Amino acid sequence: MKLDVTTLDGSAAGTIDLDETIFGLEPRVDLIHRYVRWQLAKRQAGTHKSLGRAEIARTGKKLYRQKGTGNARHGAARAPQFRGGGKAFGPVVRDHAHDLPKKVRALALRHALSAKAKDGAIVVLDKASVAEPKTKALKASFGKLGFANVLVVDGAELETNFRLAARNIPNVDVLPVQGINVYDILRREKLVLTKAAIDALEARFK
Repeated sequence: MKLDVTTLDGSAAGTIDLDETIFGLEPRVDLIHRYVRWQLAKRQAGTHKSLGRAEIARTGKKLYRQKGTGNARHGAARAPQFRGGGKAFGPVVRDHAHDLPKKVRALALRHALSAKAKDGAIVVLDKASVAEPKTKALKASFGKLGFANVLVVDGAELETNFRLAARNIPNVDVLPVQGINVYDILRREKLVLTKAAIDALEARFK
């Protein structure tokens, strides 16, 4: 697969061949779905909590005698049906993460990249760097290139001026190649890869 390489000012900078084993697969929705579920479950804090009847600071004394009152039998006011009582089956602190094999994760990432390539939503940049950390100038460059909702993936190290200039632009994410993931790829309309990012991805999947 051959794609044109562009620069930030919109001029052509040659072409690049993309590896078919990474960008040319027929996308599998089931794999991508499994990865996104794994990723979102893993980031859940799981700190939600409500008090059960054993944790309520309230008397455990019997409300009234068992029989002869005409009311239903009750043992304590901490029961869930009473106002101020404990919650039945409420949320507890727990880890929501579940396992997904490393090979499946790697395959899902390749399928997500292939899905973007199939949609024609991958743009290759020569390099992601600017002379000054000016958000306005970078936003204008993105506007010329049609980058309204975009994930930019650079090499192992992000260029400081580019990172600073891009961080306040809405709907623009910038990641080093180590941070590339399926969820962020899918949530943005366009995926912008620098040549350094493509080299690193090809080296990673060899």
